[in-house]
Amino acid sequence: MACAFSDTCRAVIVFIWTALTLSIVHVASATNISIHVAVSEIERQALLNSGWWKDRIPQNTSDHCGWVGITCDYEGRITDIGLQKSNIKGELGRLNFSCFPNLQYLDLGSNNLSGSIPSQIDSLSNLTYIYLYENNLTGTIPKEIGSLRNLEVLDLGSNNLNGTIPIEIGSVRNLETLSLDGNKLSGTIPIEIESLRNLQWLDLSSNKLSGTIPKEIGSLRNLKELDLSSNKLGGVLPQEIENLKSLTALSMDANNLGGPIPSTLFRLTNIEYLSLGFNRFNGSIPREIVNLKNLTSLSLGGNKLTGHIPSTLGRLTSLQILDLSSNQLHSSIPLVIGNFSALSYLDLSDNRICGIIPDELTKLSHLKYLNLSSNLLSGQIPFAIGKLFNLASLDLSKNKLSGSIPTEIGNCSELRNLTLNHNSLNGSIPLEMGKILWLQNLDLSHNNLSGTIPKTLPPMYLDMSFNSLEGEIPTYLQGHPPKSFVGNNGLCGHVKGFPSCSQSQKHPPSIILFVKIFLPLSLILPFIILGFILLLKRQNKTPKLNSRAAKNGDVFSVWNYDGKILYEDLINATEDFHIKYCIGTGGYGSVYKAELPEGKVVALKKLHHSETEDSAFVKSFQNEAHVLSTVRHRNIVKLYGFCLHKKCMFLIYEYMERGSLFCVLRDDDEAI
Repeated sequence: MACAFSDTCRAVIVFIWTALTLSIVHVASATNISIHVAVSEIERQALLNSGWWKDRIPQNTSDHCGWVGITCDYEGRITDIGLQKSNIKGELGRLNFSCFPNLQYLDLGSNNLSGSIPSQIDSLSNLTYIYLYENNLTGTIPKEIGSLRNLEVLDLGSNNLNGTIPIEIGSVRNLETLSLDGNKLSGTIPIEIESLRNLQWLDLSSNKLSGTIPKEIGSLRNLKELDLSSNKLGGVLPQEIENLKSLTALSMDANNLGGPIPSTLFRLTNIEYLSLGFNRFNGSIPREIVNLKNLTSLSLGGNKLTGHIPSTLGRLTSLQILDLSSNQLHSSIPLVIGNFSALSYLDLSDNRICGIIPDELTKLSHLKYLNLSSNLLSGQIPFAIGKLFNLASLDLSKNKLSGSIPTEIGNCSELRNLTLNHNSLNGSIPLEMGKILWLQNLDLSHNNLSGTIPKTLPPMYLDMSFNSLEGEIPTYLQGHPPKSFVGNNGLCGHVKGFPSCSQSQKHPPSIILFVKIFLPLSLILPFIILGFILLLKRQNKTPKLNSRAAKNGDVFSVWNYDGKILYEDLINATEDFHIKYCIGTGGYGSVYKAELPEGKVVALKKLHHSETEDSAFVKSFQNEAHVLSTVRHRNIVKLYGFCLHKKCMFLIYEYMERGSLFCVLRDDDEAI
């Protein structure tokens, strides 16, 4: 009996325990279901309250897990929200973050969201990805972001965030990507950043960060890309940067960094992209740059680098982009530049590079952009420039280039921009340029180009000012402003400030010049030649006369006599005033008879030597000679001329027969 009761009790106890267990399980299960339903409804309501899904809810379902950009787990809890590039507006805080405890992925990038990042973001403890880039977010980065220990990606780039980078960022140790670029962040780069040992991408560019680059950045040994460009960072590059062995891209351009480029930088042999442009780096380009065998892009422009372009640079055969512009580099373009077979972008502008443009440059068949402007290059544009079939932009302006524009340039059919202004180019604009159908900008100003403007040029922006162009401005170009053609005096057309082209003006000025000058000259020229021949014949008669007169430099003049009587002829005729030729003597001088070679007989009144030393008398002598030469009277003897010399002075009169002249000259009262 006792045994039977014991078995019955045991059975009852087992039944009761089983019933209670089942009841508890049922209650717990019901409770969990209720909780899940409640959580799901809270999340759904939070989505609706944001207003971002107002027009995005499918008509055939009310389950929010099926809405656009929403992903749920198997229990219906939201894990992903992705509404990037969806043109959603309003403040970010309209989405209550505390309602999504299971959220792992949040992408609201490229929208029109405004307001600040709410501090409640720390409730998203499971969050691993945050993308809020390209919005209009303002305010500071909340320090609560440091509580997101599972965060791997934080992208807040291209907003209007201000303030400093919170030091709490160092607590997010699983972070692999940190992008805070394109904001208004200020202050220094926190040294706590060294704790982010898993960081692979760090972009703090385009902010207002100042101070120096912390040496602690050398602790980020897994870093692959580092961009600190467009800030206000100063000092020098820290030596510790050489520890970033995994680095493939380094951009420090547009800061205030200075000093020589450290050679240790070139131990980063995995680097492919290096940009240090627009800083204050000085010294020469280190030869160790050859160690960067994988380099595809090198930008050192806008610094104070000196010296020449190292020839070792030619070993970087993978280079696609090379920018050494706006430095103080000199010497010539190295011939090894032809080794850059993959180069598509080359900018050596604004330096002191001299010499010619080497033909090796035309071997760069992949080149799309070439800028050699503002240098000291001379010589001609190489004909082989036409081999650069892929060239889209060519700028050779502000050099000392001469010669003509090669016709081969017409083979550069992909050109959009051609700038050759401020050189000494001459010749005409090649017709072959009409083959460049995609040309949008043409600047040939400030050269010595001549000829007419080709009518085959494509419509575009152009500047041909300050050349020697002539003829009519093509009709399809007459819509351009006058400044495009000013400084070409030979141009005409329907452009303000230029004359219209009449029928005669349509001929080039060179033809008009020929007609106006050379044609009349051709008519006059025979008469000039004839006169020259006659003059030669005349001069041959008295060659000695002219040479002597030029040599002696005497004041000797003869009137009413064919030709000039040389001083030497008179001396010879009187045998240097020998007494046997003297026909009379007076108070002031003696009179001589002289028979000239042509048979003409004249009388010479030679003054005494004492009279020639009296300056007053000399002046009186000159006056007398001029008066007698102009007065004509039957009672006054005819005066042919006179000779005034410091050693000898005499008057030349008409010789009178029968001694009457002697009587007149001897009597001072009658010798008027």
